[in-house]
Amino acid sequence: MEINKYIDHTLLKADATKEKIDRLCEEAKEYHFASVCVNAFWVARCAKNLAGTDVNVCTVVGFPLGAMKSESKAFETAEAVKDGANEIDMVINVGAAKDHDWELVEKDIRTVVEAADGHLVKVIIETCLLTDEEKVEVCKCAKRAGANFVKTSTGFSTGGAKPEDVALMRKTVGEQMGVKASGGIHSLEECKAMIEAGATRIGASAGVKIMSEIVK
Repeated sequence: MEINKYIDHTLLKADATKEKIDRLCEEAKEYHFASVCVNAFWVARCAKNLAGTDVNVCTVVGFPLGAMKSESKAFETAEAVKDGANEIDMVINVGAAKDHDWELVEKDIRTVVEAADGHLVKVIIETCLLTDEEKVEVCKCAKRAGANFVKTSTGFSTGGAKPEDVALMRKTVGEQMGVKASGGIHSLEECKAMIEAGATRIGASAGVKIMSEIVK
């Protein structure tokens, strides 16, 4: 198991600086992580830093609340792709999910998928705010809308990834889609638990720490 290829090396804090972003990219290159995941402002810088490497550039859209218009998410997505993003992690309209307005949830996701123009889209469903029934319905919306992944959490709400949520999401989307676990994953043990539950990608700011536990 190549743990490094599961990891989206993440820095989404508001106080991220050029130095911290550049270090994130250097670490991603050193460990050959799947991607770096950054806020949209940093996409162009990361794309330049990672040009010619095997590390993708991932950014977040509608982050962290998901409560903006679909048109705004689409614009944000198109700009990120233009700047060099390979992967888009979008936040659903959580309020619409709580209202059980599945048509709106699906339309919101599809708008981003279309704006991504063939680039990989991961749908953050924010599991800590949903019931199991709502998690299932959102995953179905993401699948119908043509997204590539469903993702547990932003890491900025009331909770993060849980193996049982990953397992439920995997059962719902089947093997055709990816499942990304993110939020509160700080150790190799936690990482492996998510993978065993069905995760095919791990979002973590502790990627270097996780890798250091492998070589001990």
